[in-house]
Amino acid sequence: MEANLKMFVNVIEVLVFILTFFAGYFIRKFFSERHLRETEERAGKLLEESKKELENRKKELELESKDLKFRLRSDFEKETKDRRQELSNLEKRLAQKEENIDRKVDILDKKEKEISRREGLLVDKEKSIESRQGELSRLLIEEKQKLQRISGLSVEEAKKLFLQRVEDDAQREAQILFREIQDRAKVSADDKAKEILAISMQKCAAEHVTNTTVSVVPLPNDEMKGRIIGREGRNIRALEIATGVDVIIDDTPEAVILSCFDTVKREIARISLERLLRDGRIHPGRIEEVVGKVKQEMANNIKEEGEHTIFELGLQRVHPEIVKLIGRLKYRTSYGQNALQHMKEVALLMAAMAGELSLDVTLAKRIGLLHDIGKAVTHEVEG
Repeated sequence: MEANLKMFVNVIEVLVFILTFFAGYFIRKFFSERHLRETEERAGKLLEESKKELENRKKELELESKDLKFRLRSDFEKETKDRRQELSNLEKRLAQKEENIDRKVDILDKKEKEISRREGLLVDKEKSIESRQGELSRLLIEEKQKLQRISGLSVEEAKKLFLQRVEDDAQREAQILFREIQDRAKVSADDKAKEILAISMQKCAAEHVTNTTVSVVPLPNDEMKGRIIGREGRNIRALEIATGVDVIIDDTPEAVILSCFDTVKREIARISLERLLRDGRIHPGRIEEVVGKVKQEMANNIKEEGEHTIFELGLQRVHPEIVKLIGRLKYRTSYGQNALQHMKEVALLMAAMAGELSLDVTLAKRIGLLHDIGKAVTHEVEG
Protein backbone atom coordinates (compact mmCIF):
# COMPACT_ATOMS: atom_id res chain seq x y z
CA MET A 1 0.00 0.00 0.00
CA GLU A 2 2.79 2.35 0.92
CA ALA A 3 4.63 1.41 -2.24
CA ASN A 4 1.57 2.21 -4.35
CA LEU A 5 1.18 5.56 -2.62
CA LYS A 6 4.80 6.41 -3.25
CA MET A 7 4.43 5.46 -6.91
CA PHE A 8 1.32 7.63 -7.17
CA VAL A 9 3.17 10.57 -5.68
CA ASN A 10 5.98 10.10 -8.18
CA VAL A 11 3.48 9.99 -11.03
CA ILE A 12 1.86 13.19 -9.74
CA GLU A 13 5.28 14.90 -9.55
CA VAL A 14 6.06 13.86 -13.11
CA LEU A 15 2.70 15.15 -14.33
CA VAL A 16 3.19 18.45 -12.46
CA PHE A 17 6.66 18.81 -13.99
CA ILE A 18 5.30 18.13 -17.47
CA LEU A 19 2.40 20.58 -16.99
CA THR A 20 4.79 23.22 -15.60
CA PHE A 21 7.14 22.75 -18.56
CA PHE A 22 4.37 23.13 -21.15
CA ALA A 23 2.79 26.04 -19.28
CA GLY A 24 6.16 27.85 -19.20
CA TYR A 25 6.72 27.13 -22.88
CA PHE A 26 3.34 28.49 -23.95
CA ILE A 27 3.61 31.52 -21.67
CA ARG A 28 7.07 32.34 -23.06
CA LYS A 29 5.83 31.86 -26.61
CA PHE A 30 2.86 34.15 -25.92
CA PHE A 31 5.05 36.95 -24.56
CA SER A 32 7.62 36.48 -27.35
CA GLU A 33 4.94 36.80 -30.03
CA ARG A 34 3.49 39.84 -28.27
CA HIS A 35 6.93 41.50 -28.07
CA LEU A 36 7.52 40.69 -31.75
CA ARG A 37 4.19 42.29 -32.73
CA GLU A 38 4.99 45.40 -30.70
CA THR A 39 8.44 45.58 -32.30
CA GLU A 40 6.95 45.25 -35.77
CA GLU A 41 4.38 47.93 -34.98
CA ARG A 42 7.10 50.31 -33.76
CA ALA A 43 9.18 49.56 -36.84
CA GLY A 44 6.16 50.26 -39.05
CA LYS A 45 5.54 53.57 -37.29
CA LEU A 46 9.21 54.55 -37.62
CA LEU A 47 9.15 53.63 -41.31
CA GLU A 48 5.98 55.67 -41.84
CA GLU A 49 7.46 58.65 -40.00
CA SER A 50 10.66 58.35 -42.06
CA LYS A 51 8.61 58.33 -45.25
CA LYS A 52 6.69 61.43 -44.13
CA GLU A 53 9.90 63.20 -43.12
CA LEU A 54 11.51 62.25 -46.43
CA GLU A 55 8.46 63.56 -48.30
CA ASN A 56 8.52 66.82 -46.33
CA ARG A 57 12.23 67.20 -46.97
CA LYS A 58 11.63 66.55 -50.66
CA LYS A 59 9.00 69.30 -50.75
CA GLU A 60 11.35 71.67 -48.92
CA LEU A 61 14.13 70.94 -51.42
CA GLU A 62 11.71 71.50 -54.29
CA LEU A 63 10.67 74.86 -52.79
CA GLU A 64 14.31 75.81 -52.25
CA SER A 65 15.09 74.77 -55.82
CA LYS A 66 12.23 76.89 -57.16
CA ASP A 67 13.33 79.85 -55.03
CA LEU A 68 16.93 79.44 -56.23
CA LYS A 69 15.78 79.24 -59.84
CA PHE A 70 13.69 82.38 -59.36
CA ARG A 71 16.60 84.28 -57.83
CA LEU A 72 19.00 83.10 -60.52
CA ARG A 73 16.49 84.03 -63.22
CA SER A 74 15.94 87.46 -61.63
CA ASP A 75 19.69 88.06 -61.32
CA PHE A 76 20.23 86.95 -64.91
CA GLU A 77 17.43 89.15 -66.22
CA LYS A 78 18.72 92.11 -64.21
CA GLU A 79 22.29 91.55 -65.39
CA THR A 80 21.08 91.18 -68.98
CA LYS A 81 19.02 94.36 -68.68
CA ASP A 82 21.97 96.26 -67.20
CA ARG A 83 24.27 94.95 -69.93
CA ARG A 84 21.79 95.98 -72.63
CA GLN A 85 21.49 99.42 -71.06
CA GLU A 86 25.27 99.69 -70.92
CA LEU A 87 25.56 98.72 -74.59
CA SER A 88 22.82 101.22 -75.47
CA ASN A 89 24.65 103.98 -73.60
CA LEU A 90 27.90 103.02 -75.33
CA GLU A 91 26.21 103.21 -78.73
CA LYS A 92 24.83 106.63 -77.84
CA ARG A 93 28.27 107.85 -76.76
CA LEU A 94 29.85 106.53 -79.96
CA ALA A 95 27.15 108.20 -82.04
CA GLN A 96 27.71 111.45 -80.13
CA LYS A 97 31.46 111.24 -80.70
CA GLU A 98 30.97 110.59 -84.41
CA GLU A 99 28.64 113.57 -84.60
CA ASN A 100 31.18 115.73 -82.76
CA ILE A 101 33.96 114.59 -85.10
CA ASP A 102 31.84 115.39 -88.15
CA ARG A 103 31.02 118.80 -86.71
CA LYS A 104 34.68 119.44 -85.97
CA VAL A 105 35.65 118.45 -89.55
CA ASP A 106 33.02 120.85 -90.90
CA ILE A 107 34.36 123.62 -88.67
CA LEU A 108 37.92 122.96 -89.84
CA ASP A 109 36.81 122.93 -93.49
CA LYS A 110 35.01 126.23 -93.05
CA LYS A 111 38.00 127.68 -91.25
CA GLU A 112 40.35 126.53 -94.03
CA LYS A 113 38.12 128.11 -96.65
CA GLU A 114 37.92 131.31 -94.62
CA ILE A 115 41.71 131.41 -94.28
CA SER A 116 42.11 130.90 -98.02
CA ARG A 117 39.59 133.66 -98.69
CA ARG A 118 41.36 136.04 -96.31
CA GLU A 119 44.74 135.22 -97.80
CA GLY A 120 43.34 136.16 -101.19
CA LEU A 121 41.94 139.38 -99.75
CA LEU A 122 45.29 140.19 -98.15
CA VAL A 123 47.11 139.61 -101.43
CA ASP A 124 44.62 141.86 -103.20
CA LYS A 125 44.98 144.41 -100.41
CA GLU A 126 48.77 144.37 -100.66
CA LYS A 127 48.57 144.89 -104.40
CA SER A 128 46.08 147.68 -103.89
CA ILE A 129 48.30 149.31 -101.27
CA GLU A 130 51.36 149.07 -103.51
CA SER A 131 49.36 150.55 -106.36
CA ARG A 132 48.06 153.33 -104.13
CA GLN A 133 51.55 154.01 -102.78
CA GLY A 134 52.88 154.38 -106.32
CA GLU A 135 49.97 156.62 -107.23
CA LEU A 136 50.47 158.61 -104.03
CA SER A 137 54.17 159.11 -104.75
CA ARG A 138 53.36 160.32 -108.24
CA LEU A 139 50.64 162.66 -106.98
CA LEU A 140 52.94 164.02 -104.29
CA ILE A 141 55.60 164.85 -106.83
CA GLU A 142 53.05 166.52 -109.05
CA GLU A 143 51.57 168.34 -106.07
CA LYS A 144 54.96 169.57 -104.99
CA GLN A 145 55.77 170.86 -108.44
CA LYS A 146 52.34 172.47 -108.73
CA LEU A 147 52.68 174.21 -105.36
CA GLN A 148 56.08 175.55 -106.19
CA ARG A 149 54.88 176.76 -109.57
CA ILE A 150 51.61 178.37 -108.46
CA SER A 151 52.32 179.83 -105.05
CA GLY A 152 55.90 180.77 -105.49
CA LEU A 153 56.62 179.32 -102.06
CA SER A 154 60.12 178.61 -100.97
CA VAL A 155 61.39 175.11 -100.79
CA GLU A 156 61.17 175.06 -96.98
CA GLU A 157 57.60 176.37 -96.97
CA ALA A 158 56.54 173.92 -99.64
CA LYS A 159 58.21 171.13 -97.69
CA LYS A 160 56.29 172.00 -94.52
CA LEU A 161 53.00 172.19 -96.39
CA PHE A 162 53.80 168.94 -98.13
CA LEU A 163 54.68 167.19 -94.86
CA GLN A 164 51.47 168.44 -93.24
CA ARG A 165 49.35 167.00 -96.05
CA VAL A 166 51.30 163.75 -95.97
CA GLU A 167 50.76 163.50 -92.21
CA ASP A 168 47.00 164.06 -92.61
CA ASP A 169 46.79 161.41 -95.33
CA ALA A 170 48.87 158.99 -93.25
CA GLN A 171 46.60 159.46 -90.24
CA ARG A 172 43.52 158.72 -92.34
CA GLU A 173 45.19 155.62 -93.80
CA ALA A 174 46.29 154.51 -90.32
CA GLN A 175 42.75 154.87 -88.95
CA ILE A 176 41.33 152.83 -91.82
CA LEU A 177 44.03 150.17 -91.38
CA PHE A 178 43.46 150.09 -87.60
CA ARG A 179 39.75 149.46 -88.06
CA GLU A 180 40.47 146.67 -90.55
CA ILE A 181 42.98 145.04 -88.17
CA GLN A 182 40.52 145.37 -85.29
CA ASP A 183 37.74 143.72 -87.31
CA ARG A 184 40.05 140.89 -88.37
CA ALA A 185 41.15 140.39 -84.73
CA LYS A 186 37.51 140.11 -83.57
CA VAL A 187 36.73 137.53 -86.25
CA SER A 188 39.93 135.61 -85.46
CA ALA A 189 39.17 135.67 -81.72
CA ASP A 190 35.65 134.33 -82.32
CA ASP A 191 37.00 131.55 -84.53
CA LYS A 192 39.67 130.67 -81.96
CA ALA A 193 37.11 130.56 -79.15
CA LYS A 194 34.85 128.30 -81.22
CA GLU A 195 37.79 126.05 -82.03
CA ILE A 196 38.77 125.75 -78.34
CA LEU A 197 35.20 124.92 -77.36
CA ALA A 198 34.89 122.37 -80.18
CA ILE A 199 38.14 120.64 -79.18
CA SER A 200 37.21 120.66 -75.48
CA MET A 201 33.66 119.41 -76.04
CA GLN A 202 35.01 116.63 -78.27
CA LYS A 203 36.73 115.16 -75.21
CA CYS A 204 33.51 114.97 -73.19
CA ALA A 205 30.23 113.11 -73.74
CA ALA A 206 27.31 113.62 -71.37
CA GLU A 207 25.04 110.80 -70.27
CA HIS A 208 21.50 111.61 -69.16
CA VAL A 209 19.35 109.77 -66.68
CA THR A 210 15.83 110.26 -65.41
CA ASN A 211 15.22 112.02 -62.11
CA THR A 212 13.21 109.85 -59.73
CA THR A 213 12.26 109.83 -56.08
CA VAL A 214 11.18 106.18 -55.84
CA SER A 215 12.78 102.74 -56.10
CA VAL A 216 10.94 99.48 -56.82
CA VAL A 217 11.98 96.25 -55.08
CA PRO A 218 10.67 93.06 -56.78
CA LEU A 219 9.17 90.33 -54.60
CA PRO A 220 9.11 86.57 -55.28
CA ASN A 221 5.38 86.56 -54.49
CA ASP A 222 2.67 88.73 -52.93
CA GLU A 223 2.78 86.71 -49.70
CA MET A 224 6.05 88.46 -48.85
CA LYS A 225 4.13 91.74 -48.46
CA GLY A 226 2.54 90.40 -45.29
CA ARG A 227 5.93 89.41 -43.87
CA ILE A 228 7.34 92.83 -44.68
CA ILE A 229 4.42 94.53 -42.89
CA GLY A 230 4.72 92.19 -39.90
CA ARG A 231 2.39 91.73 -36.96
CA GLU A 232 0.52 94.99 -36.34
CA GLY A 233 2.86 96.71 -38.81
CA ARG A 234 5.98 96.32 -36.62
CA ASN A 235 8.35 95.30 -39.40
CA ILE A 236 7.42 98.07 -41.84
CA ARG A 237 7.63 100.71 -39.07
CA ALA A 238 11.04 99.41 -38.00
CA LEU A 239 12.28 99.57 -41.61
CA GLU A 240 10.96 103.11 -42.13
CA ILE A 241 12.48 104.35 -38.85
CA ALA A 242 15.86 102.68 -39.50
CA THR A 243 16.19 104.01 -43.08
CA GLY A 244 14.15 107.23 -43.08
CA VAL A 245 12.33 106.04 -46.21
CA ASP A 246 8.59 105.65 -46.84
CA VAL A 247 7.75 102.00 -47.64
CA ILE A 248 4.68 101.85 -49.88
CA ILE A 249 2.85 98.53 -50.20
CA ASP A 250 -0.13 98.78 -52.55
CA ASP A 251 -1.84 96.73 -55.25
CA THR A 252 1.29 96.62 -57.42
CA PRO A 253 1.86 92.88 -58.01
CA GLU A 254 5.04 91.35 -56.55
CA ALA A 255 6.67 94.73 -55.81
CA VAL A 256 7.31 97.18 -52.96
CA ILE A 257 7.88 100.90 -53.58
CA LEU A 258 10.46 102.93 -51.59
CA SER A 259 9.90 106.69 -51.63
CA CYS A 260 12.41 109.33 -50.47
CA PHE A 261 14.04 112.46 -51.92
CA ASP A 262 17.41 111.44 -50.42
CA THR A 263 18.80 108.95 -52.95
CA VAL A 264 21.43 107.63 -50.51
CA LYS A 265 18.77 106.70 -47.94
CA ARG A 266 16.63 105.16 -50.67
CA GLU A 267 19.56 103.06 -51.90
CA ILE A 268 20.29 101.89 -48.32
CA ALA A 269 16.64 100.88 -47.91
CA ARG A 270 16.61 99.03 -51.26
CA ILE A 271 19.74 97.01 -50.51
CA SER A 272 18.58 96.25 -46.95
CA LEU A 273 15.14 95.04 -48.07
CA GLU A 274 16.63 92.82 -50.78
CA ARG A 275 18.97 91.22 -48.23
CA LEU A 276 16.12 90.66 -45.79
CA LEU A 277 14.08 88.99 -48.53
CA ARG A 278 16.95 86.69 -49.44
CA ASP A 279 17.67 85.86 -45.80
CA GLY A 280 14.01 85.20 -44.95
CA ARG A 281 14.33 86.43 -41.36
CA ILE A 282 12.27 89.60 -41.16
CA HIS A 283 11.71 91.09 -37.70
CA PRO A 284 12.58 94.45 -36.06
CA GLY A 285 15.85 93.25 -34.53
CA ARG A 286 17.08 91.72 -37.78
CA ILE A 287 15.97 94.82 -39.72
CA GLU A 288 18.06 97.13 -37.50
CA GLU A 289 21.07 94.81 -37.82
CA VAL A 290 20.92 94.60 -41.63
CA VAL A 291 20.28 98.35 -42.09
CA GLY A 292 23.25 99.15 -39.81
CA LYS A 293 25.57 96.95 -41.90
CA VAL A 294 24.31 98.41 -45.18
CA LYS A 295 24.79 101.98 -43.88
CA GLN A 296 28.41 101.19 -43.02
CA GLU A 297 28.97 99.59 -46.43
CA MET A 298 27.36 102.60 -48.14
CA ALA A 299 29.63 105.00 -46.21
CA ASN A 300 32.67 102.99 -47.34
CA ASN A 301 31.42 102.91 -50.95
CA ILE A 302 30.85 106.69 -50.94
CA LYS A 303 34.37 107.28 -49.63
CA GLU A 304 35.89 104.89 -52.19
CA GLU A 305 33.93 106.54 -55.03
CA GLY A 306 35.21 109.97 -53.98
CA GLU A 307 38.80 108.73 -53.74
CA HIS A 308 38.50 107.03 -57.14
CA THR A 309 37.22 110.26 -58.71
CA ILE A 310 40.10 112.28 -57.20
CA PHE A 311 42.60 109.70 -58.45
CA GLU A 312 40.97 109.52 -61.88
CA LEU A 313 41.31 113.29 -62.35
CA GLY A 314 44.87 113.33 -61.00
CA LEU A 315 44.14 115.75 -58.13
CA GLN A 316 45.89 115.91 -54.75
CA ARG A 317 45.41 117.40 -51.27
CA VAL A 318 41.61 117.21 -51.15
CA HIS A 319 40.00 117.37 -47.70
CA PRO A 320 38.51 114.00 -46.56
CA GLU A 321 35.07 115.54 -45.98
CA ILE A 322 35.10 116.98 -49.50
CA VAL A 323 36.04 113.50 -50.78
CA LYS A 324 32.93 112.06 -49.05
CA LEU A 325 30.71 114.78 -50.53
CA ILE A 326 32.08 114.00 -53.99
CA GLY A 327 31.26 110.30 -53.48
CA ARG A 328 27.66 111.12 -52.41
CA LEU A 329 27.08 112.81 -55.76
CA LYS A 330 27.13 109.35 -57.39
CA TYR A 331 23.60 108.95 -56.04
CA ARG A 332 22.35 112.43 -57.05
CA THR A 333 20.86 113.60 -60.34
CA SER A 334 20.46 117.13 -61.66
CA TYR A 335 18.56 118.17 -64.79
CA GLY A 336 18.47 114.62 -66.11
CA GLN A 337 22.17 113.86 -65.54
CA ASN A 338 24.13 112.08 -62.83
CA ALA A 339 25.68 114.82 -60.68
CA LEU A 340 29.08 113.11 -60.22
CA GLN A 341 29.38 112.34 -63.94
CA HIS A 342 28.45 115.95 -64.71
CA MET A 343 31.17 117.27 -62.38
CA LYS A 344 33.77 114.97 -63.95
CA GLU A 345 32.83 116.17 -67.43
CA VAL A 346 33.00 119.83 -66.38
CA ALA A 347 36.43 119.20 -64.82
CA LEU A 348 37.71 117.57 -68.03
CA LEU A 349 36.13 120.29 -70.18
CA MET A 350 37.76 123.07 -68.16
CA ALA A 351 41.09 121.21 -68.20
CA ALA A 352 40.92 120.96 -72.00
CA MET A 353 40.08 124.67 -72.32
CA ALA A 354 42.88 125.59 -69.89
CA GLY A 355 45.31 123.51 -71.94
CA GLU A 356 44.30 125.31 -75.14
CA LEU A 357 44.71 128.68 -73.39
CA SER A 358 48.02 127.71 -71.69
CA LEU A 359 46.52 128.09 -68.18
CA ASP A 360 46.83 125.98 -65.00
CA VAL A 361 45.20 122.66 -66.00
CA THR A 362 45.20 121.19 -62.45
CA LEU A 363 43.52 124.26 -60.98
CA ALA A 364 40.95 124.22 -63.78
CA LYS A 365 40.15 120.56 -63.01
CA ARG A 366 39.70 121.33 -59.32
CA ILE A 367 37.39 124.27 -60.07
CA GLY A 368 35.33 122.19 -62.51
CA LEU A 369 35.04 119.26 -60.09
CA LEU A 370 33.95 121.38 -57.12
CA HIS A 371 31.67 123.85 -58.94
CA ASP A 372 28.54 121.86 -58.01
CA ILE A 373 29.66 120.32 -54.69
CA GLY A 374 26.83 122.07 -52.84
CA LYS A 375 24.32 119.60 -54.31
CA ALA A 376 25.82 116.87 -52.10
CA VAL A 377 25.08 118.82 -48.91
CA THR A 378 21.84 118.02 -47.06
CA HIS A 379 20.36 119.23 -43.78
CA GLU A 380 22.26 116.40 -42.09
CA VAL A 381 25.65 117.86 -43.08
CA GLU A 382 26.94 120.56 -40.75
CA GLY A 383 28.98 123.58 -41.86
